[in-house]
Order: sequence, then structure tokens, then C-alpha cells
Amino acid sequence: MAVTVVRLNLVDPAATPRSLAERYRAAVEMAAYADERGISTVQTEEHHGAANGWLPAPLVFAGTVLGATRRISVTVSALITPLYDPLRLAEDIAVLDLASGGRLVTVAGIGYRPEEYAALGRDWQGRGALQDEALETLLAAWTGEPFAYRGRTVRVTPRPHTQPHPLLLVGGSSKAAARRAARLGLPFFPSAHLPELEGYYHARRMEYGTEGWCLMPPAVTPLLHIAEDPDRAWALYGTHLLHEARTYASWQSGAVRSAVRSHAADAGALRREGVYRIVTPEECVAYAHQGGEQASLVLHPLCGGMPVEEGWRSLRLFAERVLPRLKE
Repeated sequence: MAVTVVRLNLVDPAATPRSLAERYRAAVEMAAYADERGISTVQTEEHHGAANGWLPAPLVFAGTVLGATRRISVTVSALITPLYDPLRLAEDIAVLDLASGGRLVTVAGIGYRPEEYAALGRDWQGRGALQDEALETLLAAWTGEPFAYRGRTVRVTPRPHTQPHPLLLVGGSSKAAARRAARLGLPFFPSAHLPELEGYYHARRMEYGTEGWCLMPPAVTPLLHIAEDPDRAWALYGTHLLHEARTYASWQSGAVRSAVRSHAADAGALRREGVYRIVTPEECVAYAHQGGEQASLVLHPLCGGMPVEEGWRSLRLFAERVLPRLKE
């Protein structure tokens, strides 16, 4: 069966505090509904200072979702780990891991927006060293044993539920990220379909003598919205998809590789491009069957400030008319 994902990043360019509170409540309720219906994963993200409210606190949101669910995993993809105090981060993830029974998955990214580092008082030029320190600290902290940290001996408690440590992947599209994952014996999560980078990761693992694996997105990983009439949905809601696509693209330099990066300038071009897709339930089933067991269905019900009621329509169509067909 295909991997099924509900992506929630709480973007809304027209939000008021009241409407955004309603959107957050709806997102948690959607996660609980997804859990009941057997969807695999809720995925969330991290960005700071965005005018459209792009979620800046993914671990807080993850904790809310984990508390409202019983089975579904929550993946933070990606957590910008150099922006955090490593010891506090180790504590927070350990507590979430314990409270959820190991359902939190963290993809550690380095980020690609200098303004986020500046806003939080972090050194953009030193981000590689900050990432090394953060990951090494997490691994040491989760042993529950004392260890040396910035010239002093510290100990982090409690120990996590998941052993030897909570699931932690290194994300990125650079050789530096692949080397870092290989050196630390951590799984590697390329941000796009990059077979040559996967090969580089495994070659470096052999040099370091470490274990690990690569979780690489398929060559095509569209963000999906389900509708009975895609033409009508594009006419009514295409601007929401375009808002997110253009915001995301504006943040990325040419060196950054992403599975969902769009180059479209208008809704028509976005539709033709295929990074964001509005499909019927039947088209979604056909797409899943075409991809087989490697297919990844990423539903984005609240994309770009999508009206909550339309997001619910999409999610219910997915749960009621797509999921049962995937199990046949």
C-alpha cells in the first residue's frame, strides 16, 4: 500500500488571530480524523517570520497532534536544528517520544534562509558547525549518561522511549549533509530525488564504517488536493496553491533542491507543471496504483490558506473514496 501523508503547515496569507485559531483547531481535528482512518503520517514544517504565518513551532504543533491521536506518526520535515539550544531540544524530543510511544520522526535540516538565522541570533556562516554540534549533542544526550558539552559536564533526562534514540534523519540536498549523516550513522533524507547523492552517502558510510539507510522521495512527489470537479476547484482555489508555491520558491536559491519546488508564475502554469495537483478520487487511486508500493500520496488539505471547509471535503474524499481502494 502507498504511503499516505497529510501535510499541515498552517499557512494563511489572509488570517486574523481568530481565523488562524480556527485553522489550527481544524488541523488538529484533521489529524485525529486521519489517524482514525488509517493514514500513515502527518507531516509538518518550520519557517520563521513569514507574513503568511507559516508554522514556526513544529514541535509544539507535533505535540498537540500526538496528544490528539493514538497511532499515526508525526514527521517534522524539516526541523531547523541549528536554531535551537541543543540541550533543550534533546529534552523536548525525548518528552514527545515518551508521551507518544515513539511516534515522532524528526528530519534535521540546516535551513536555507539567512533571515531566519538573523532573527533568532544565530550565525548563518557557522551553520554547519552549529548543525554538527546539535546532532552530536542530541545523540549524546539521549543516552541518559553524563557527557562533555561546551566545557562542562551535563546530563539530560529523562531517557527517550525509543532506543537507542528517537528516529532522527539528516535532511538536505548537499554532499555536506550526506557526509554528516554518514559520519554520525544517521539515516539520510534527501530533499529531492537525487540518486547520485544517495550513492555518495552510502560510499561515505563505508568509509566511516557506520550503519544507515536513505529515505529518498520518488522522482515525482506531487502535493494533492482531492475534488469531484478539478476544473472548478482550480478556478476557485488555484490561487491558494499558487500562493504557497510562489512563497516557497522565493526562499530557495539555485543550489537548493526540493521535491516540491515550482517555477510557475500563475495558476494555469502551476496546473500544467504538476507539482501541485487537484485530482478526482479515481485519478488519485490510479496514480497510487501506477506508483505501486513506492507511491507516496501527500494530501495538502489546507494549502496556502485553503478554506477549512474545502480542506475537509478533500480529506473526506481521500479517506472515503481513495483509501479503501488502496487496500484492495
